[in-house]
Amino acid sequence: MHNHSHGHGHSHAEHFDTHNRAFAIAVLLNVAFVIIEVVYGVLSGSLALLADAGHNLSDVLGLVMAWAASWLASRRATDRNTYGLKKTTILAALFNALFLIAAVGGITWEAIRRFSEPAEVAGLTVIVVAGIGVLINGITMLLFLRGQEGDLNIRGAFLHMAADTLVSVGVVVAGIIIMITGARWIDPVVSLLVAAVIFIGTWQLLKDSVNLAVDAVPKGINPDEVIAKLQALPGVESAHHLHIWALSTTENALTVHLVKPDPGSDDEVIEQANHMLNHEFNIQHVTIQWERAVTGCPNTAGC
Repeated sequence: MHNHSHGHGHSHAEHFDTHNRAFAIAVLLNVAFVIIEVVYGVLSGSLALLADAGHNLSDVLGLVMAWAASWLASRRATDRNTYGLKKTTILAALFNALFLIAAVGGITWEAIRRFSEPAEVAGLTVIVVAGIGVLINGITMLLFLRGQEGDLNIRGAFLHMAADTLVSVGVVVAGIIIMITGARWIDPVVSLLVAAVIFIGTWQLLKDSVNLAVDAVPKGINPDEVIAKLQALPGVESAHHLHIWALSTTENALTVHLVKPDPGSDDEVIEQANHMLNHEFNIQHVTIQWERAVTGCPNTAGC
């Protein structure tokens, strides 16, 4: 005997509309800044600027991917894709993390090479261009400040922009030191610091997105607590066959078997379960199978 119920705290279409303008502005600003950094990075001979341009280019690609995934997730489900394309937001977060780690490898390799072959760097140019970067990245970061706590896809965009802001500040500092001391080795050192900041900011995003991609229990949800809450529902003697996974970076699903001998209050318990799971655990898609007697499975998750 099955009962299927779905509660939605918000629609994907509304979620997309909320961030559509933010993505558009962020992409345009960052494309313009990448062009500026490449031109002046070549003219000034600054690896730090070119490294940051490469990083910002990967962020542009990441923003476009996150934007596209957010749009795809807002599309309606079909007979073929019964959950719609919500999972694309998880794939976008995963690919974003992989792109950034690849960028870290490239920046690190070139920085190490520059230690043995240092180049002349125009410190003032570096300071001015990186200063523009602080402004642009800071504005872009603020665009994604709202909503990033509850959406891994948006959080990926926010973290990239936050890291970029810090990196640009670091490049400004490097330009000042180069102007004062003339020490050309400062440029590759700052490039390595850039790589370290990117890696640190990306590692958690990579872990979280991989976990969601393989249908692990979403971060912040404790299966033992879910079991305890379900077993506390009126008339429920035990809960098992619990599975919890992410449909997207904002929506979660659950299936469970509940042992409840008396079928009289099934509808009321379903309503209570939906409300509790949605408000306490951010689980919107719930499928419950009733059992009138224990069928041999222990009261644990995942059996």
